[in-house]
Amino acid sequence: MDSKTKRITTTAMLCAVAYVAVVVGRVPVVLFLKYDPKDIIITLGGLIWGPMTSLTVSVIVSLIEMVTISENGVLGCIMNIISTCSFACTASVIYKKKRTLPGAVTGLVTGSLMMVLAMLLWNYLITPIYMGYPREAVAELLLPAFLPFNLLKAGLNAGFTFLLYKPVITALRKASYISGAQNVQGRKPVGLWLFSGVIVITCILLILSLNGII
Repeated sequence: MDSKTKRITTTAMLCAVAYVAVVVGRVPVVLFLKYDPKDIIITLGGLIWGPMTSLTVSVIVSLIEMVTISENGVLGCIMNIISTCSFACTASVIYKKKRTLPGAVTGLVTGSLMMVLAMLLWNYLITPIYMGYPREAVAELLLPAFLPFNLLKAGLNAGFTFLLYKPVITALRKASYISGAQNVQGRKPVGLWLFSGVIVITCILLILSLNGII
């Protein structure tokens, strides 16, 4: 399989997996805000194949989501693309420039901060339009609702991405989709794996608590 065919196949595979993640993995968190794990898939693709892969998959999946399961139309699609790209593309760009463990951590942390800031701004600007809420009401929800939601979302995305990167890249190498050189360099980050696991578990418990399950 040549490189162009492999790239097209890979992009299609990422789109399919990310869309399934939206359909079966979406869970309510607070108010009308829901979390789905598609950003994890898209970010993994960007870390492995570059930021353009994240951008392409994000746009395709958001468009498919808009015409199939979304109730928010074009504006909801735009919000999806901004949210995903602010996290996934930022992390991918940084990691592309520095393919080391510190580069991966810096990329995920910076991507998380970019997503939180971008979504606070865009929720303030766009949510009143497609949800029909007064802007004053949306402004009052920024700190008690939108900020915690996006911090929780960023924690899950970054934590799961860090935990899954090594096994995913190992599996892809065995399947000959990537060369052996594409990997995080350095010693095994056991402490960071544990820290990421704690973040993921904490975020999951918060979601369960907010939904009255625990």
